[in-house]
Amino acid sequence: MENKDYDLICVGAGIMTATLALITKILQPEMRILILERLDQVAQESSAAWNNAGTGHSALCELNYCPQQNNQVDISKAIDICTQFEMSKQFWSYLVAQNLIKEPKSFINPVPHNSWVYGADNVEYLERRFHAMKEHFMFESIEFTRSIEKMKEWFPLIMEDRDKSDHMAGSRIDRGAEMNFGSLTEQLFHILETEYNVTVSFNEEVQDVDPDKDIEWDVITKNRISGDTRTLSAHHVFIGAGGGSLLLLQKVEIDEKEGYGGFPVSGAWLVCKNQEIINQHYGKVYSKAGPNDPPMSTPHLDTRFINGKRELLFGPFAGFSPKFLKEGSYLDLFKSIKTDNIKPMLESFWDNLPLTQYLINQVTMSFDDRMDDLRKFYKNAKNEDWEYLVAGQRVQIIKKDEFEGGQLQFGTEVIASKDGSITCLLGASPGASTAVKIMLDVIEKAFPELIENPETLSKLQEMIPFYKTEVTKELFEKELKKSKELLEL
Repeated sequence: MENKDYDLICVGAGIMTATLALITKILQPEMRILILERLDQVAQESSAAWNNAGTGHSALCELNYCPQQNNQVDISKAIDICTQFEMSKQFWSYLVAQNLIKEPKSFINPVPHNSWVYGADNVEYLERRFHAMKEHFMFESIEFTRSIEKMKEWFPLIMEDRDKSDHMAGSRIDRGAEMNFGSLTEQLFHILETEYNVTVSFNEEVQDVDPDKDIEWDVITKNRISGDTRTLSAHHVFIGAGGGSLLLLQKVEIDEKEGYGGFPVSGAWLVCKNQEIINQHYGKVYSKAGPNDPPMSTPHLDTRFINGKRELLFGPFAGFSPKFLKEGSYLDLFKSIKTDNIKPMLESFWDNLPLTQYLINQVTMSFDDRMDDLRKFYKNAKNEDWEYLVAGQRVQIIKKDEFEGGQLQFGTEVIASKDGSITCLLGASPGASTAVKIMLDVIEKAFPELIENPETLSKLQEMIPFYKTEVTKELFEKELKKSKELLEL
């Protein structure tokens, strides 16, 4: 007889659910967990390798994490993001040490992280950022140069036929990581199934989540193939369905959902087809977004490893679709507009007209226009060597703001009921890279007893040494060395 009563039901089979389910199972093996996925495989939306940037977001090269004001560069967010990515690496290292992951190179590879800018003001900014970061132990290996010869060593394709009179500069940290989050997610689910008897129920579309007087929640699902419906009961529900999370959250009867909206943005890449060119570039090279462009528009030329093959991608290019998922419905955006969020959404629209203009410009770009953008990076790029690939769909958070009425947010946010029995993750980048920290936040809200129990807290700190610990230079270097060895970096 099928078990219909669970401690935790997770909606969505991506990197977030895989991380949450595995950490909780390691801490409490007897926990009854069910995972529901609307598609027929795991990791098919934002976690899929082609659907994201594959950057191990650690603030080594992403300039938007180091804002400048009055010629002062603030690296506090960079420190935070770097810490969170290292926590993810610690968890993956633990799985390798336990022989649960056999081949780390199947999902993580060492690829230098570079920043490259042109224009006098941007060069000055990059040098200020270098000096600010160099003083902190997390980034003390950073290098900076204005030398074209040095930049030729770092990223030769970008420096082809550059004029020595051009204002350019670069910075580099060698310990950067390139990620295949699709492969990692598949391996986490394999561990859940083989070691902890947690299975994914596929083709299950969650229709609603209702309060249940006897347990906590009833999760009503419909099979997308057979059309059969069923009701499952759970003490806790986690909604980790990527862009689809907002629409489901809006059906849940909790006050905390009020005022949230979403703005969908699709992504795309130019992918190199010429192996000779692919072999000439090794690194991730991030530049600066335009003055009125959103952080998501930061252009970068990236070495990728996908399905065992080395690739070269440039982007991202933004597009607009009212879908909240790549495999979603064109009605998603319209369904998400409610009486409690229409004001924040309208306010956010008026406050972010540059974003609207940016998206209009992006949507109307031709292939030649996109190649012209690439040629700002790689002057000698030829149309015949590249192809256009549509990537994932993401939904940026819009929320109520008492001062502005509505605020468009970049990043992720955990929404939770007062008792923590239902949690939901909204938002996008740097999500996957910081999945471990985000899911620890979920555990703190949903299962505080695990954090308060000295035994499980000790186990957590064994797996993730930075958790609830002051990160000193000594600890950082020790754990960096350990993860480097275990993850073969």
